[in-house]
Amino acid sequence: MNCILLPVENVSSGVAHITALTQISHVQTVLNAAVGDTLKIGQLGGNLGTAVIDSMTAECIQLINVKLDMCPPAKLDLTVVLALPRPKVLRRLIMDMTALGVRDIILVNSYRTQKSYWQSPMLERLDEFVLEGLQQGIDTIAPTITLEKRFKPFVEDKLASWIKGSAIAAHPYGAQSFSQFLRQQPSLGLPSLVCIGAEGGWIDYEIALLAAQHCDAVHIGPRILRTEAAVNAILGQWLL
Repeated sequence: MNCILLPVENVSSGVAHITALTQISHVQTVLNAAVGDTLKIGQLGGNLGTAVIDSMTAECIQLINVKLDMCPPAKLDLTVVLALPRPKVLRRLIMDMTALGVRDIILVNSYRTQKSYWQSPMLERLDEFVLEGLQQGIDTIAPTITLEKRFKPFVEDKLASWIKGSAIAAHPYGAQSFSQFLRQQPSLGLPSLVCIGAEGGWIDYEIALLAAQHCDAVHIGPRILRTEAAVNAILGQWLL
């Protein structure tokens, strides 16, 4: 954790309390903090700042001199449509996309998404993974996360409303590279929406449906990457 994020109800009139056991453990065992030390904190949905440890027990850390005077970093002007991945990969991807500052995340079904993934208990823990990503990226504003279990109706009926400029679908067999795509339309800048498949990528039928909504298939080189590697490689362009 690069900062400790607190819910609104834990912050009041210059005093705050850390009550989440994972955060208390991090402060005590990872930061090795003691009474009198200053911590980087933030209020979920609000500002970032600092506070001083006033008292500390195994159940609660009381903070004083709370100063929340820094605005969180701006979100990326970006929506990521991600084919629901394997459950053990989902946590890392949600954390990474949140830390990178993605504004909207849409988890969608795909041909290569196994039906069992939609019954995974990991989907009940998305808020937990978002919090981890926010604390990693030193941010307080959570991305919106939408679940779409039917690929074709989503693409045909809803996808266009999410596209504010251009859109791409990451596809290792796309006819053009991401850099070629950007050079062809420099006035538009980076896309407003990126579609990324699960392991194995999109099938041709899905690419055709996406193309019908003006979502261009692009590749990022000759190597076939795991989903989490592809997400970070592509989204890193927005940080540059």
